Amino acid sequence: MTTGRIHSWDLSTGVDGPGTRFVLFLSGCQLRCLYCANPDTWHMRDGMPVTVDEVVGRIERYRQFTTLAGGGVTLTGGEPLLQSAFTAEVFRRCKELGLHTALDTSGALGTRAEDALLADTDLVLLDIKSFDAGVYMHLTGGRLAPTLNFATRLNRLGVPTWIRYVLVPGWTDDPAAIDGLGRFLAELDNVDRVDVLPFHKLGTHKYDSLGIPFPLRDNPVPDAALVERVRDQFRSHGLRAR
Repeated sequence: MTTGRIHSWDLSTGVDGPGTRFVLFLSGCQLRCLYCANPDTWHMRDGMPVTVDEVVGRIERYRQFTTLAGGGVTLTGGEPLLQSAFTAEVFRRCKELGLHTALDTSGALGTRAEDALLADTDLVLLDIKSFDAGVYMHLTGGRLAPTLNFATRLNRLGVPTWIRYVLVPGWTDDPAAIDGLGRFLAELDNVDRVDVLPFHKLGTHKYDSLGIPFPLRDNPVPDAALVERVRDQFRSHGLRAR
């Protein structure tokens, strides 16, 4: 029986895919994004062990509610593709129940997503942290190329995708890098929209409770003018940005 490790679950509306959704937070992430709001999901060993049956049983309790609200199930983290077999089995069972599925991922482990998993994925929420490879490395500790390769593969397979772009002043607000990403995304037919997400510090207390430093504690958050400027840059490439 397929098992996984999860941090928690929640119900949300509007931020984790269409409608009201059952959101499952998986434990474990190989990246260390400087702005991460969920450092308590980094280590798989800290998660609660569960079976697919246990997860699906809980999902079924909210099936009627999420379906009537035009929603479904979102797997996030952490990084769901760190537990790709578990993610694939949960999605397969969700599709048997007729539920809409969304995968929230950095794409850095996109090679772990087999075609069968993506066939059971109705929507990918693809987090592209930066279009500058150097900034990406400093910001996340990982490489940009795997994420772009995954984006290209999603386009080839025709998997609907929403792009998530966290706007961090001094890190991801460079106009040239944003225009580069805009040009890249404009070539992909499967990208429905780009969500520009303002950097926030709501997870600061988690760092404090874990006794680890929050690297961007003193970094400013973006103002409304900067957020709109970046959205307009994406729009200038024919993309729907919000």
